[in-house]
Amino acid sequence: MPRPKGGPGMGPVEKAKDFKGTIKKLLASLGKLKAAIIVVVVFAIASTVFAIIGPKILGTATNEIFAGFTSKLGGGSGINFGKVHSILTTLLILYVISSVLSYVQGYIMSIVTQKYTYRLREELSNKIHKLPFGYFDHKQNGEVLSVFTNDIDTLQMSLNQVITQLITSITTIIGVLVMMLTINIPLTIVSIVLIPISVIFMALVMKKSQKHFKDNQKYLAAVNGNVEEMYSGHNVVKAFNAERKMLHEFDKNNKKLYTAGWKSQFLGGLIHPIMIFISNLNYVLVSILGGYLAMKGKIKVGDITSFIAYTKNLNQPITSIGQVASQIQSMIAAERIFTFLDAAEEEYKGTKLFDDVEGNVSFNNIKFGYNSDRIIIKNFSAKVKAGQKIAIVGPTGAGKTTIVKLLMNFYHLNDGSITIDGVDINDYDIHELRKGIGMVLQDTWLYSGTIMENLRYGNLAATDEEVIEAAKIANVHHFIKTLPDGYNMVIDEEVNNISQGQKQLLTIARTILSKSKILILDEATSNVDTRTEELIQSAMDKLMIGKTSFIIAHRLSTIKNADLILVMDDGDIVEIGNHQELLNKNGFYANLYNSQFQK
Repeated sequence: MPRPKGGPGMGPVEKAKDFKGTIKKLLASLGKLKAAIIVVVVFAIASTVFAIIGPKILGTATNEIFAGFTSKLGGGSGINFGKVHSILTTLLILYVISSVLSYVQGYIMSIVTQKYTYRLREELSNKIHKLPFGYFDHKQNGEVLSVFTNDIDTLQMSLNQVITQLITSITTIIGVLVMMLTINIPLTIVSIVLIPISVIFMALVMKKSQKHFKDNQKYLAAVNGNVEEMYSGHNVVKAFNAERKMLHEFDKNNKKLYTAGWKSQFLGGLIHPIMIFISNLNYVLVSILGGYLAMKGKIKVGDITSFIAYTKNLNQPITSIGQVASQIQSMIAAERIFTFLDAAEEEYKGTKLFDDVEGNVSFNNIKFGYNSDRIIIKNFSAKVKAGQKIAIVGPTGAGKTTIVKLLMNFYHLNDGSITIDGVDINDYDIHELRKGIGMVLQDTWLYSGTIMENLRYGNLAATDEEVIEAAKIANVHHFIKTLPDGYNMVIDEEVNNISQGQKQLLTIARTILSKSKILILDEATSNVDTRTEELIQSAMDKLMIGKTSFIIAHRLSTIKNADLILVMDDGDIVEIGNHQELLNKNGFYANLYNSQFQK
């Protein structure tokens, strides 16, 4: 029997990813955009090369001017302005070409990062539909939402800057060193001697700040979770005067975020001033040595000018690499994205279609626990004939809802099997199975959209007439017609413009429209008044004719006409029979039933 990794009934076990592993995954993922990135690299290198040649040509112009000025003082012809003009024109053309290439590579890189993050969002969206229910049992909503929002945005902003800066900086360093060596080797040696010191400082700061950048993303997700909980449950918070508790929890996570935030930003920000200091020190050393060599006649004035410019050009990419190192720390957000994408998916290998199913359901000695060390369904067995109306009752925590979730194959069993018409549910195509089982939960779910769109969610191919007919059966048609726009009325995001009972009626109509062969009603009438409940019960009785129906009920008066009642306690069936038979036994069911009418 297929199970998700990490144990039966559990969410997948997430392994911690190290920084190097995350960068490797990021590079591998970017490999799919290899062609575009190669173009960016070529343009970035070309732009940098043209810019690097500039100071050398500018030094030639300076030498020409200096030589002409010296010549003029000695009575010569003076400065050759035609040659200077030609040199400067060449320099201008080079800088224009460099700027155009830089603009083009920046434009392409923006497209690359947008395409990459677009693809990541698609992968995340596809992934969330493939993850087992157990994965979300151990995750806060805000934590998952943060991956889709904050982490993607952080990665996008960092990626756009890191790639271009890194390519440009490395190319500049190599090119500048080559040009510096052609000018003067001793000056070059002085310039590069401080580079290892810069690298050591950067490595130390990165090592120290990495933990804080990771904590920053972690606590940002926690704060998002707190906000999401406060917003979605604000009515409960106010009803129980829990504002102080929620604020305390938020403040605790917010302080942790503050601490991680300032430490990560401070340590990351140290790189830039350190690099500036080392760059300035390098600049001073080159100026002193250059002046000395010029006095000795070993270097021309124009060459010193070029070299000083190259020294500045060398310091800039080293500083940029320091900034890139700081930005790479922020890209630790990619770790959480790849952890989410690497999570074990639901493993279903069934291919059998759900056509012509009669609806005979059998639970064969099933065992299940949401955690492997805590089994809640211990040894459940039951046989249900096609077309029967089965009620499942019992005290809270007995395992009633869990049973129907297992029937839908939301979780995998620890042991035993569930069959429909003698076929193990794992042998059915999972989409066919869930399409063939209609489900109305106690917790209603509707999305922002028109009522017609919400009802059609149960059968996307349904016509307007079929939608309206389903609404009539669920006794919700009259209510819809009284609304301002009828079936075209838009339900708001939090579904606050209709009552809880009306929401339940709409979900029932949605399930009716699905024309499922097996029905699951988990406290389907719990949120409607007595009169509406009677109307729904009448409609459900008509709907369930010829269909296998499972009804979970706490209000036992609503399941008197069930063909079979399964009485559960602590994960096992303790009694079985119809309503009258169970009352005559005067056992567990009778005690439950009578307790609901005791004053």
